[in-house]
Parts: sequence; structure tokens; C-alpha cells
Amino acid sequence: MNQTITALPNLDTQTLHHQLSDIEARDIVQWAARTFGEGLAMTTSFGIQSAVMLHLVTSVVPNIPVIWVDTGYLPPETYRFAHDLTHKLNLNLKIYQSTMSPAHMEAIYGKLWEQGTVEALNQYDQLRKVEPMQRALKELKVTAWLAGLRRDQTDHRKNLQFINRQGDIYKVLPILNWNSRDIYQYLVAHDLPYHPLFDRGYMTVGDWHSSRPLSLDDEHERDTRFQGLKQECGLHLPTSQDEAQSLDSSGL
Repeated sequence: MNQTITALPNLDTQTLHHQLSDIEARDIVQWAARTFGEGLAMTTSFGIQSAVMLHLVTSVVPNIPVIWVDTGYLPPETYRFAHDLTHKLNLNLKIYQSTMSPAHMEAIYGKLWEQGTVEALNQYDQLRKVEPMQRALKELKVTAWLAGLRRDQTDHRKNLQFINRQGDIYKVLPILNWNSRDIYQYLVAHDLPYHPLFDRGYMTVGDWHSSRPLSLDDEHERDTRFQGLKQECGLHLPTSQDEAQSLDSSGL
């Protein structure tokens, strides 16, 4: 590393953001491992480019807890991709699911993704993604969360820092400034796979009912998610009204 970063009891995220912006992604992971120790975890969606973060982080912290929220509605290709990557990279995978089964949810609320409103999609995300993630972070005693968010993905993510505070947890984003070429070069250099749906035109993939291939009419790859009604599922949004500053996932 070119620079020494001092860990503080109450981290000055603005100062640290500027310090972290001067070092490489791998060095950011190393700094996070030193700073947060056993409180450090990472998340994955086993999405199109998830192999990059999984390889990058586990090459530095091999036994880091890898949290995967399984909604119960992922494409078969995602489950197979997750199975293969877990074995290839020897992941310490922690799978979390909603306490309400898909059948139970549909019986009570219907197929929320078919209702065509942001409110219904937000309810779906709260039940199937946000609640299981919050439970995972609490049960695993996570103090810092490594995630593969990039500035070029959504409007909300353009304003993120390399280290952010979300509720009581720090979120560290090692590849925040990477672009599609950086991702491709890393995958090739380390002989890592894209998600199999990439070959069928998917630039981003989540649940089977809320993802589709990119089309000529799309202005951005995230238009292919959530029926174009929103860009975020809620996992990477502020957790309180004050933090949100009146923003919710419908406007991001």
C-alpha cells in the first residue's frame, strides 16, 4: 500500500473516502479486514459479475462470511451459478431467506410483482430481501459490509463514497470506481465466469419475474429490472427516515 490509513473508533467517513480513493481495490479490502476484523462480512447476489467481488475479497480474507439472500424466486441458472462458484472459490456461504415462504406470501398478498405499482414491489422487497438481510447482519454481528456497488450502476450509487454509514453498519465499496472494462479484465485475468444469463442478453439479473434481457429501447441496463419502475431493491438504501431524507427506492 502507498498510504497508511488510521482506523478511528468513530470513523470519519468523509476523510476516509478521500484516503481510500487513492488506493487499489485489493488494498481497500485489506484495510477493511484490519479495521473491522471479525465484524467484516460481504454480500453477494450471484449476479452477472458477482465472481469479481467474490474472488477479490476471498483472495484477501478467505473465510469471510458471504451473505446471500435467497428470495426463493431466482432463476435456475442463478442457483447453479451459486453452487459452482461456492465450490470453485470455497466460499463461507451464509444463506438467508424470508421467514414467509413464497407460497405463504402469495396466499396473503398475491403475486406482488404482477400488481404494477412501486408500493407492491417495495413490499415484496421488504419481505423477501430487506428483512432477511437485516436479520443476517444482526445474527452474524456484522459491523462492516463489503459490497460490489459501482457508481455507474444507478443514480443513487453515483453519490456513494468508498465507505458509507448505513444504520449502525459501515459499508465499504472497493470497486466503486470500476467500469465494465475493469470488470471484464478482472474476469479474464483470473479465469472467472459471468453468470450464464449474460450470454442471453442479461446485463443484470435478480428474480426471474423482475429481470429481462437488455433491449434496444433501454437507456440503461437497470431499466431491465423491476419492470422499469425503480432501480434499487432496498438492500443498499438508508434504513431510517432521517437517513433516507425522503428518498425511497421508487425514486432512485
